[in-house]
Amino acid sequence: MTNQTDTETAALKTLRNFLIDQEIALNGKLPPERQLCMELGFTRGRLRKAMAVLEAEGQVWRHVGRGTFYGPRPVMNLTDIEYLNAHSRPTEVMEARMAIEPQLAKLAAVHGTSSNFAEMRRCKKLCKSAGEWRVYESWDNNFHQAIAKATCNKLLISLFDTLNIVRRSTVWGQLRSTKLPPANHASFEEHDAIYDAIASRDAETASQKMSEHLRTVRARTYAAMEKT
Repeated sequence: MTNQTDTETAALKTLRNFLIDQEIALNGKLPPERQLCMELGFTRGRLRKAMAVLEAEGQVWRHVGRGTFYGPRPVMNLTDIEYLNAHSRPTEVMEARMAIEPQLAKLAAVHGTSSNFAEMRRCKKLCKSAGEWRVYESWDNNFHQAIAKATCNKLLISLFDTLNIVRRSTVWGQLRSTKLPPANHASFEEHDAIYDAIASRDAETASQKMSEHLRTVRARTYAAMEKT
């Protein structure tokens, strides 16, 4: 059992590294299963197990009859996503986040359940343990999505998902000065503060901490844009 587990872990690592090296764009299509098996030296069973892990993490999604795509599953069709991506500037994305996400955090503190809080804890923990930026970005995405889901408001969740898809396209593949998030990455502490306020049912502080976090993200994003 141990050898099998080690083999599956190694296969997952190999697949992660392959996808990073390919520099596939967000919602870009992955090579066909047969081609991936040949390039990676995997059996179909081993590839599918590794893909299932990445899909559970929100790093890939599958469309029956069309293939597997890189990134989280969109709530809109690809044509709509491409249109929004093409017509939304990073500054507009940040403005939208600043307008929406603090209110989501506030409502999460009011309506969130223990299972919602557990998912937030899991996501922020996995952010800290991420061994590379794209894994971090996926769990950061999941953390913010968990907050939206904790509002228990389907319309707000749908609005957030739409915004989040466009938001991820602005950071996906962003140039980084390090291979993985540093131990003192500002978002770690900020995520903790947001979670603590939400779990304590402190709605006003949750909103405030989310606003502070987004201001940090905005400064970091704009600084990265100036370097490109």
